[in-house]
Amino acid sequence: MSQPPFPSPRLRRAMLAYRALWLLGMPLILGYLLWRARRDRLYAAHVAQRFGLHRRRTAPHVWVHAVSLGELRSAVPLIRALLARGEHVVTTHFTPAGLREARNLFGPEIECGTLSACYVPFDDARAFRRFFRAFRPKYGLVMEIEFWPGMIMASRRFGVPLLLCNGQYPTRTFERDRTRHPLRAELVRGFAGVMVKSDMQAARFRKLGQDNVAITGEMRFEQAIPPHQTDAAAPVRRWLGAGGRPVITIASAIEGEDALYARTIADTLAAHDAAGTARPFFVYVPRAPERFDTVAGILMEAGLRLARRSAALDAHLAPMTGKAPQADVLLGDSMGEMYFYLAMADRVIVGGGFHPKGAHNVIEPLALRKPVLVGPHIWTIEYPAQEAIDAGVLRSLDDGDALTRALAPGAEWTVPQDRIERFFAAHAGAVEKTLTALPGLLRAAKE
Repeated sequence: MSQPPFPSPRLRRAMLAYRALWLLGMPLILGYLLWRARRDRLYAAHVAQRFGLHRRRTAPHVWVHAVSLGELRSAVPLIRALLARGEHVVTTHFTPAGLREARNLFGPEIECGTLSACYVPFDDARAFRRFFRAFRPKYGLVMEIEFWPGMIMASRRFGVPLLLCNGQYPTRTFERDRTRHPLRAELVRGFAGVMVKSDMQAARFRKLGQDNVAITGEMRFEQAIPPHQTDAAAPVRRWLGAGGRPVITIASAIEGEDALYARTIADTLAAHDAAGTARPFFVYVPRAPERFDTVAGILMEAGLRLARRSAALDAHLAPMTGKAPQADVLLGDSMGEMYFYLAMADRVIVGGGFHPKGAHNVIEPLALRKPVLVGPHIWTIEYPAQEAIDAGVLRSLDDGDALTRALAPGAEWTVPQDRIERFFAAHAGAVEKTLTALPGLLRAAKE
């Protein structure tokens, strides 16, 4: 069955209102960036990039849009593969965390001019036109599930094929858009094509009218693991006095979960004391850097002794003093060091799952062959969470009480290393599948 023309008259009218809102709301948007800059000055830097203003490059670029830190990390293997093929790449980000990480990861490439990392233009056709003139993108790759109406429409208008990459449409978002937000669902057809993580995701995009679909898997399975971080974990663990104790890392805890986790840690320590077993040591890594001080306060209010990574360890993850602080919890108040915190652990609790917003990435701890616990809200990571549960390398717990029971004396849960190895092997190859799928998707988009 042929699809109706894109965009529909209704979407055209909505886009006129959307552009007007951007124009009228610009003072508020700039004010928001200045407000966020109180805690991170990079929010207020490079404002010209937000308007698409750049010097013109001589070579056409491949454009990769990774809105924030998580999306960038999933894109890194693909970006490196594109660079190895001789492509020039421009990455765009909305948050300072994503921009800062791109600069850290691709410093040599930025220095020699093969990669540019910058803020994404405001979601307005004029800003994207300036951006396109500067970088002349061969095509654009939008990571995960970023449906920016202005970006999609500007890419079509100015002839830049825009593809969703490593894509997914989580259940709740899919059902909401399909039933209550049909205009957002229609935007799916505005992509030149989509590359998705699983058969289920492909079916969802096709159901919304996007026929140019390839199943390419999940690129996070191919993220590089920084050896200096994993090498530093065991010495720091011993220095903290946790060499012979179980270590549990709570990774990417989000706002709204902290009280539950603080109570769980306190209850777990008390239970082990009562049982006469070794107290676990906890590593607590909040999701957002602006929450570090708030989380520290919550943990201390729960009666927990706290050491902060920023005060205890130097830039190379080495102890700054000979004597370790007496602590129950190491607060991971740094960015870009998640593999260090995960490598310290015997088990990992991935944050977000005990909040309706949904769980975060479980692949990173599994990459280090750590058993993973997560809350009940896994709709955001349906793939590969369900596959990981079926493989016996991930446990989803119903609530905070179930988490406390899972951490109680005698409830230790281990997973054979070869089981996680098999799980990884079964889901590898997403970068190569993506590069293989691209030419066909681009050809189909032109037809």
